[in-house]
Amino acid sequence: MTAPPAPPEQHRRTSLSPRCLSDSEAHHRRQGSDLGGHMVSFGGVSRFAAFRSIRRAEKIALCKSKGWEHYDPYGHEYRLGGIARGVTGLLSLRHSMEESIISKEESLSEAPSVEADEETALIGNRGQSISDTIGEAEGTPFEALKEIFTENKINALLVFLPFAYLSHAHRWSDGSIFILNFLAMVPLASMLGVFTEELAAHTNDVIGGLVNATFGNAVELVVAIQALLAEDYRVVQASLIGSVFSNLLLVLGMCFFFGGLKHKEQTFIALGAVASIALLGLNGLTLYVPQQFTDNEEDVVIISRIGAIILIFMYAQLLFFQLKTHAHIFNSGGEDDDTGEVALIPFSWALTGLVVVTAIVTLLSEFLVGSIDGFCEEFHLGRSFVGVIIIPVVGNAVEHISAVSVAYKNKMDLALGVALGSSVQIALFVLPLVVVIGWFTGKEMTLKFPAFEVYLYLISVVLVSLCLSNQRSNWLQGSLLVSTYVIVGVGIYFEKDITDVDHEGSA
Repeated sequence: MTAPPAPPEQHRRTSLSPRCLSDSEAHHRRQGSDLGGHMVSFGGVSRFAAFRSIRRAEKIALCKSKGWEHYDPYGHEYRLGGIARGVTGLLSLRHSMEESIISKEESLSEAPSVEADEETALIGNRGQSISDTIGEAEGTPFEALKEIFTENKINALLVFLPFAYLSHAHRWSDGSIFILNFLAMVPLASMLGVFTEELAAHTNDVIGGLVNATFGNAVELVVAIQALLAEDYRVVQASLIGSVFSNLLLVLGMCFFFGGLKHKEQTFIALGAVASIALLGLNGLTLYVPQQFTDNEEDVVIISRIGAIILIFMYAQLLFFQLKTHAHIFNSGGEDDDTGEVALIPFSWALTGLVVVTAIVTLLSEFLVGSIDGFCEEFHLGRSFVGVIIIPVVGNAVEHISAVSVAYKNKMDLALGVALGSSVQIALFVLPLVVVIGWFTGKEMTLKFPAFEVYLYLISVVLVSLCLSNQRSNWLQGSLLVSTYVIVGVGIYFEKDITDVDHEGSA
């Protein structure tokens, strides 16, 4: 036998040829393949690094638009070597370096002109404002906080907050309680993310990463714990696996779709994406084992608790990998990254806001969980559909918007960091943590999900891995993932015929 002839030149695959890549794409590929250097962007796994980069760019743009280039959340007291931290540390340092270069050039000039003298005077005044006069003209923390929340239009839903409380206090219908608390919790989730990022901005990368790991999916965790304490295990399972479906299929699919509408083809670094898929595959295996290998309820509980410990241990290793041993891989976010953190409000404000908003979310989630049964009866919906499709919107709406916006700006690695990173955090941390909490509170929460949900989960992981395999995306792949999510939603909608019968039979 002879080997088949080579394909025609126009049919040969060119995506692997460096000569066929633009300069930016070739640089992007070199960054992803050079694992030994310190300028590698891992992409896809580090949710903290992705959100940090997105929020840093947003806050710098905000300060520039307001003329707060020398803004300091602590006023005159919070400085290092005459240059304030936060935005000052990023922007003023650039001005100082430029001024130093200009002043050196002028000192070497033998006959400085009048224009140079005027420029020197202007530079001197600006340098004085950096080191001495960071005053009220640069804005206050209160003004910065107001700008943070007014720029996010979704915070308009806070008008439902008093009605959410009144609906429970005056015992309105379960449908009204669920809808009002649902709408009120969406902006609270946004505020929780803002305060989490602001708190992390005052710390180093390790502490900031741990803060983000703890509060990054606080809404999903609080809702799950409330349902756990109410012994509504089906809602716990449905809401958490629904969050993974939402991030993995809907968010990632919309990123590919809307990014592909503006850019014919987008590239990303596959290394981190593959790692995310592998971790989600591990979670899928942990869900498959108690479903297939035993029917004894006591054995299912034991297997689930062992699996939960393994997943949490794996997540701890992931954090250690991201924040310690291979931190240099995750700290490089591309050309738009600046060194240092951007803080718009003081540490005490961020901590207080985080505690207060978490307390409000805990209260409203209790109202929300308690009204699920009545809401399902009133609107003729299955509890699984509410848990898998509706409840995840509360915690993921703002993340969805952030991920799609950066994908539209052709920053697909950041979009992957949000979508896949959130999926990994829920699958390897929030879900097993709820099992462990149930263990210590006497609630037999297990990882035994309905078989078809586990199969849908594993199939979804495979489909996403296929879409990520060639390090390129387009709108058609996005449409594929969104269509997959719609099909999953349709299946979950009719799942009520199975789970409700089982629930009635066990009662």
